[in-house]
Amino acid sequence: MGSSLLIFTLAVLIMSSVIHEYMHGWTANELGDDTAKLMGRLTMNPLAHLDPIGSFILPALLFFSTGFIFGYAKPVPFNPLRLKDLRWGPAKVAAAGPISNLVVAVVFAVISRLLILEGSLKIDLVKAYFTGEYQFILNQMSGSFTVSLFSLSFIVVLINLLLAVFNLIPIPPLDGSRILAAILPLKWQVKYASLERYGLFLVLILVMFIFPVIFSVVLGMFEFLMFFRF
Repeated sequence: MGSSLLIFTLAVLIMSSVIHEYMHGWTANELGDDTAKLMGRLTMNPLAHLDPIGSFILPALLFFSTGFIFGYAKPVPFNPLRLKDLRWGPAKVAAAGPISNLVVAVVFAVISRLLILEGSLKIDLVKAYFTGEYQFILNQMSGSFTVSLFSLSFIVVLINLLLAVFNLIPIPPLDGSRILAAILPLKWQVKYASLERYGLFLVLILVMFIFPVIFSVVLGMFEFLMFFRF
């Protein structure tokens, strides 16, 4: 990957993860739990959210094994017992992160659609990114603000869709598990929550064996947002 595209992709991943975690903390704070605020996590400063495994090791492993970059930030802590809504509060806090990524993806998809650029060139730029022809993208970006903005926009869309879909998978400690737990009977919630002790192992298994399935879902959503004719 071209160094400039690599740096931008990493920056997008980090900032999108920060937005994701910030929205967890903001939602919890709005619902009565200021744990994130007290711990200095209610901030957009990336340094407060970077995770050694999710922000560095996992992206590096994926990049060198697949040529693609993905990761996550350090989860924002919250105390479900301090939320005003004890029944649905944890699910609302969990959903806030993926929803924020979906909103960012939609906003930048709209921006990319509004750009006056040949449809065939837009498709070629996206294809070049997925096939590793980064020099083609860089050549097209050279001297063209419109191409540059489109290229940066579709990367933002892709990364944010990945974060949203990945985190909605109902495997502890991912956000989807808290959303699912809210609709389970109480006796099952306790058993389900106990899986979180194996969280890191489960996430690594997920990345190694199920990531292609996740990515295919993301690609479908990406194609819909970027190129579907309404």
